[in-house]
Amino acid sequence: MPTLRMRVTGGEGDVRAMMNLLQSLDGIEHVEEVGDLMPHMDDADSSSAGLSDIAGPDVHEIEIDAPNDSTARRVREAAEALAFDLDALVEFEEEED
Repeated sequence: MPTLRMRVTGGEGDVRAMMNLLQSLDGIEHVEEVGDLMPHMDDADSSSAGLSDIAGPDVHEIEIDAPNDSTARRVREAAEALAFDLDALVEFEEEED
């Protein structure tokens, strides 16, 4: 069973729409937003620390279990199309062999 991991860069509404779309696809039973384990902290000594223009859209990690490679391909295609429509960014982690 292929497990896809993707990052969505966009607002909360974009991520909610992405997860709803993925859950609605035939064969998909598990879609979950997983926590980001990397701390994202500004350097307190940085000249740009705390400035509002360095704050960008949120990044959300999503994990999807697909029953087969064909469904995984449909997940990728649907996620890319919706991200384009929402003006969001979606990135898929490639599995290493």
